[in-house]
Amino acid sequence: MSNTETHPTETVCGADADGPPPPGIEILTPRDVPLGGPRAMRVRRTLPQRARTLIGAWCFADHYGPDDITESGGMRVPPHPHTGLQTVSWLFSGEIEHRDSLGSHAYVRPGELNLMTGGHGISHSEVSTRSTRILHGAQLWVALPGEHRDTARDFQHHVPAPVALDGGEARVFLGTLAGDTSPVRTFTPLLGAEITLDPGARVTLDVDPGFEHGVLVDSGDILLADTALKPAELGYAPPGRTALTLTNRAPDPARLLLLGGPPFEEEIVMWWNFIGRSHDDIVQAREDWMKGVRFGEVQGYDGAPLPAPELPNAPLKPRGRVR
Repeated sequence: MSNTETHPTETVCGADADGPPPPGIEILTPRDVPLGGPRAMRVRRTLPQRARTLIGAWCFADHYGPDDITESGGMRVPPHPHTGLQTVSWLFSGEIEHRDSLGSHAYVRPGELNLMTGGHGISHSEVSTRSTRILHGAQLWVALPGEHRDTARDFQHHVPAPVALDGGEARVFLGTLAGDTSPVRTFTPLLGAEITLDPGARVTLDVDPGFEHGVLVDSGDILLADTALKPAELGYAPPGRTALTLTNRAPDPARLLLLGGPPFEEEIVMWWNFIGRSHDDIVQAREDWMKGVRFGEVQGYDGAPLPAPELPNAPLKPRGRVR
């Protein structure tokens, strides 16, 4: 999915400031963002924001739906570029057709991971299919570390098996949780899992104490430790915890995404669909996209590629992680 804001803001993030991390749970509230067009589908974005720009290498989180596409218009994102990152597409309902400049033609379906590596540069399109009535899911990005940010473009597909929990179920699409490990390759240690909780369930999961974690609530009345989270909110837990306790206080099943990774120690600049390390990196990526070089061509999409927005007047500057 593209960041289709016509005036995207500079997002700067990176190495931790000195001092111990905050011990409590932070609540990151979403902001509504239209994907573009007069009948634009809207998403709820919790990363990045001023309060927190990264959770591990996770740098972008959009949550959308459930939307009746006869009313929202569905998803139709023309070919657009990515560099310096990986995209994670995860659906709860509906179906999205994916095409990219690697030649991949795939479908995003509920419970199936599509992981695309932008590396030095890739372009892709995303369109909800004609058979889709309700579209509901999340789009996530992962920042690539400096030594791999110019890696070759790639596309991976994986269908994680459900793992039974005492009071729910997990599907581990990245990393390791509840005794299950995803085979999908990432460039930094990561955790990504869909978790469903039975009504009234309380589940404690062992986690890596070197990771910071985020809980993105899709549905239910959730407690992360003792902190209440509403649907579309993202709860942040700093490193140092060996376990996370999740409680569903609702009378119906709940669903959430659990994200994690060690604190990302590098400074990055994120603007539009690009991640770089400097203003010049972003300028070059934008120029290459507008010239039709570097990112390849998406075959089979009926329409023009998405033009890049204008850069801001002030230079883009990398800074330290916002606390």
